[in-house]
Amino acid sequence: MTLQAVAWDVDGTLVDSEPLHHRALVAGCRQWGIDLSDLPDQAFRGIHMKDVWLALLNRFPRTLREQDWLEAINDHYAAHRAELQAMPQAVETVRALANLGVAQVCVSNSARRIVDANLDALGIAGCMAFSISLDDVREGKPSPEPYQQACRRLAMVPSKVLAVEDSLTGAKSAWAAGLVVAGYGPDDWNRYEVRHVVTDLTQIIDCLSRGR
Repeated sequence: MTLQAVAWDVDGTLVDSEPLHHRALVAGCRQWGIDLSDLPDQAFRGIHMKDVWLALLNRFPRTLREQDWLEAINDHYAAHRAELQAMPQAVETVRALANLGVAQVCVSNSARRIVDANLDALGIAGCMAFSISLDDVREGKPSPEPYQQACRRLAMVPSKVLAVEDSLTGAKSAWAAGLVVAGYGPDDWNRYEVRHVVTDLTQIIDCLSRGR
């Protein structure tokens, strides 16, 4: 089966966003006098914001609403998006695929504001047909729903779409939706049916050329 499109994860795959996510968390909490300076900068790497809220709840004032807290964090993140760094060869690979006429989308577990800030910072929004954020689905990854929705909007069967993921949570989502999965980075990819393991994002072009 020929692969015809690429569905990119964003955080950790296209952009090294964790440092800014941590700074946004610390700055956002500071608005309510909450000091999180004791947390290591990798304390919540890859953790869903709902779980971050629950993990820190006993440090928050009872009057703090989750939505207000989340908006403060997202405000800081979006305002400081110029600090973001692309993952190595991410922008170059996306633009090379665009020049080849390959359809590309983003499928993220982040909120819409964060997804848009990431794509704007990298300057690749114009290369994407669309993006799926956590705000666009009922259930985020590892549910297959985000990738199922992406394939419906692409009007493609999942087996024609290559998902690029840096986490097992994302890989499970894509695999359950029927996509071909490329695992990027050092995770234990043997746990799921990851067809390709890449250490350099330029290898995604080779994955497509092999057509499986």
